[in-house]
Amino acid sequence: MAAGRKDRPSGADGQGARSGAADGHGALPGPADGHGAAQDADAARPAARFSVLGPVRAWLDEEQLPTGSPQQRALLAALLLRDGRTATASELIDAIWGEESPSQALAAIRTYASRLRKVLPPGALVSESGGYAVRAAEGALDLTEAEKLWHTAERARGLGDLCQARSLVNKALSLWDGEPLANVPGPYADAQRTRLEEWRLQLLESRLDMDLEQGCHAESVSELTALTAAHPLRERLRELLMLALYRSGRQAEALAVYADTRRLLADELGVDPRPGLQELQQRILQADPALAEPSAPAAEPSAGVVRPAQLPATVQDFTGRVSFVKELSDILSTAEGRVMAVSALAGIGGVGKTTLAVHVAHAARTHFPDGQLYVDLQGAGPRAAEPETVLGAFLRALGTADSAIPDSLEERAALYRSVLDGRRVLVLLDNARDAAQVRPLLPGMEGCAALVTSRMRMVDLAGAHLVDLDVMSPDEALSLFTKIVGEERVASEREAALDVVAACGFLPLAIRIAASRLAARRTWTVSTLAAKLADERRRLDELQAGDLAVEATFELGYGQLEPVQARAFRLLGLADGPDISLAAAAAVLDLPLEDTEDLLESLVDTSLLESAAPGRYRYHDLVRLYARACAERDELPPSEREAALSRLLDFYLASAARVYAIERPGDRTVDHLAATRHAGLDFSDDAKALDWLHSEAACILACVQQSLGKNTLRRAVDLLLASKDLAESGASSLRYEAATCAARDAAGAARDAYGEGRARVSLAQVLSKVGRFEEAAEELSRAAELAAESGDPWTGGNAPNEHGIVAYCLNRYDAAEAFFRTAVEAFRADGNGGGEASALCNLSRALLAMGRVSQAIDLARQGAAVYDDLGLTFRLANARYALGIALSHAGQHTDALAQLTGALKIFVENRQRLWEGNAHYRIAEVHFSARRLSQAAQHAEQALATGCVGGDWMRANVLILLGRSLDSLGQLDRARACWREALAIHERAGAPEAVVVRALLHPVAVA
Repeated sequence: MAAGRKDRPSGADGQGARSGAADGHGALPGPADGHGAAQDADAARPAARFSVLGPVRAWLDEEQLPTGSPQQRALLAALLLRDGRTATASELIDAIWGEESPSQALAAIRTYASRLRKVLPPGALVSESGGYAVRAAEGALDLTEAEKLWHTAERARGLGDLCQARSLVNKALSLWDGEPLANVPGPYADAQRTRLEEWRLQLLESRLDMDLEQGCHAESVSELTALTAAHPLRERLRELLMLALYRSGRQAEALAVYADTRRLLADELGVDPRPGLQELQQRILQADPALAEPSAPAAEPSAGVVRPAQLPATVQDFTGRVSFVKELSDILSTAEGRVMAVSALAGIGGVGKTTLAVHVAHAARTHFPDGQLYVDLQGAGPRAAEPETVLGAFLRALGTADSAIPDSLEERAALYRSVLDGRRVLVLLDNARDAAQVRPLLPGMEGCAALVTSRMRMVDLAGAHLVDLDVMSPDEALSLFTKIVGEERVASEREAALDVVAACGFLPLAIRIAASRLAARRTWTVSTLAAKLADERRRLDELQAGDLAVEATFELGYGQLEPVQARAFRLLGLADGPDISLAAAAAVLDLPLEDTEDLLESLVDTSLLESAAPGRYRYHDLVRLYARACAERDELPPSEREAALSRLLDFYLASAARVYAIERPGDRTVDHLAATRHAGLDFSDDAKALDWLHSEAACILACVQQSLGKNTLRRAVDLLLASKDLAESGASSLRYEAATCAARDAAGAARDAYGEGRARVSLAQVLSKVGRFEEAAEELSRAAELAAESGDPWTGGNAPNEHGIVAYCLNRYDAAEAFFRTAVEAFRADGNGGGEASALCNLSRALLAMGRVSQAIDLARQGAAVYDDLGLTFRLANARYALGIALSHAGQHTDALAQLTGALKIFVENRQRLWEGNAHYRIAEVHFSARRLSQAAQHAEQALATGCVGGDWMRANVLILLGRSLDSLGQLDRARACWREALAIHERAGAPEAVVVRALLHPVAVA
């Protein structure tokens, strides 16, 4: 609680024996001493705050108060831990000194109390009933707050709100500030310290248990590894570690933890593991599927049958939609006693709005015994139903004679409401055009309800409960397909069936059409249908059966668009990314941002476009295919399609170049990128620039692969260079590699040495980071040839720099030195300070591997100095990383740890997950060299938990180090499990490190 506060010097504390004469455990003074209950409360004065979950401290506002000598703090702690109850003289003396209290103990107690009273606000320390008490405001003691948070967390967990419970427990744990009652003497403090530490461990166990329930298995392993090393006999921690390892796919290690625990308990206590631990071991051995979290689906409401009814028949194979069915049914079931319940379902054509509404309406019929009305308002067609015509039909259905039905809309609506007065009727208004068409048709009476379906989101329908209906989940889609086709045909070709429903975009109408076609063709297999739907150019044509057609459904919505809306719909569908941002859409359409937003929101209202998040938009897969078909058919001149995609590429390249420049000031890469006509985005700070780059990763890489034609190839390759953080972060490495391979092949086919050289260097950077060094070397050898052919200075510097990294990782240190020195000269010739610093740091690593430690340290410092001059904060992390490794080899562990920790902080801030994992690994190495084994194991686990440490090769090296740490901690079985996994990785790759691992697993006996 005191973090960040400046301590005031504490006053000196004399001996209590000098303050008065008393012997034994006599009575303390009562209220007559002038400090009693008369001063208990003073609302005008600020209240004090106290902490015991760490050093015993007190604050008044933001000022820390002096609490005196250890014995004086012991008195304050004993009073605080009584939660406002009075402590007698005997109790306080026993608490501070126990059975060996001094003869002047009572006088000392009085002195301590007097000094505390002078420091604390009036009324905080009171004398009453022959003792003392601390009267603190509610929430003034950190322990009380922690207990309150814990009880609230237990209630939240009992109600199923795991996220809230976990957050509350974390808040409780954050109140600890080191050892409870730190440096407070006395038997009472000793006992309470043990109790509070035990409770903290219980809170940790509870929070870790919730972590595992929420799927944070890999992240928990690191913390649990450190905790089990610190508390080796605590079986609950071992149990959680076993479960975390098992759920992380590390079954062998999980079983090894049990073996280590059993041996430790036998050696230390002579007992076996408790039954819970033994049972978990057996369940892991049996791969018990119940170890995974179960999820109980909500029960569907039962349907009832009541006459009369106009509802269409519900489909017999209605599938899924459990949450929507429950949500709508709950609203309809509470219509009685309400003025009117209105639910409006919106979604694209074919998503199953009518099917769901009819199903729910049938299930809710028992709540509406006076009837159910239905009408298809034909809102998606060219001639939507007129409200007065519908009202005439409704009035007749409700028993009104034709002669009594008035002519005007207003009079019919008024009569309609009058007829419904006192009745409980459900009205299903299907396929509505807009809210204006619906309003006159709403019952408006207590006990009635309306269900409305529409492609438009009826945000202007007052009081309506809006439901946006999305496509089916994969399981629901497969279930619907199976019901129509038959279990026997699907069971033998489950993967092909999954391909079919995925090609249908999980759209119910498309699935029903595809399944119906297959059911009508007994000679087709599911694979036959999947192959037909795999061709995107033919997919919409294939999705037709009888009078059902997906394309015709979309055509109805497209035909109602204004020309400017139709153009936006067509052009935005051309982009390959999973979604598109508002700014990118503005570039595609070549419109101002405000106009673009208005257009896109209007398309969202028609359900032809979805709003994935504020400022982001996406198409359903089949709607995108339809939009592209419209673009090919209707976009004139055809060159506008290419121009739109070219504007998108310019937008991404210009924006990514700005991110690159912010991250690497002074780096000349941006000077070597192709020029763009679009200015791109401006970013106010590093964080926003990185946020944009990582949020746009999938769209950027999709744009690269879509832009490999003759006129856009070089810009596409340069977009890869500008967005290289996506490869180094680890999160997008695989997609980045795929895009780079495609760019390399396209440039090669076009005989573009300039573009091909850059693409090969970018690809080699990805390959080397995941341990595919021989492949990377081949790419770089060819890149060097292309650089000589094209004269490209970027490739001329980066190719040898990357080649040196590959040679270093292959233990070819002489070659690595030569490559790095070539790179240094090339970067200097280009005036690229950032590149020069990178090559210097890499050269440092090569010389270090050859035993030239002092030279390695000097070179790393030179690289760091260049980065400092350029202001390259992110790249400075690489220099610190290299310097930390060199200092570690020199035995300068403290300095090495400082450099590596600084590098780690920068990597984390810049979201470089790959380098974050590497830094944890190097920090673990330093701790291991310094024999800080628990910290070494913890950082090695954190390296693994990043999930992208650098491919299998690097993962194996981390496992070797983790095994060494665990072995030294006495966890022999788990260490061997780590080494066996590392050996399997290195043997598959034919890596020389396999020899080292075999020696660890099978040490040669020393005579």
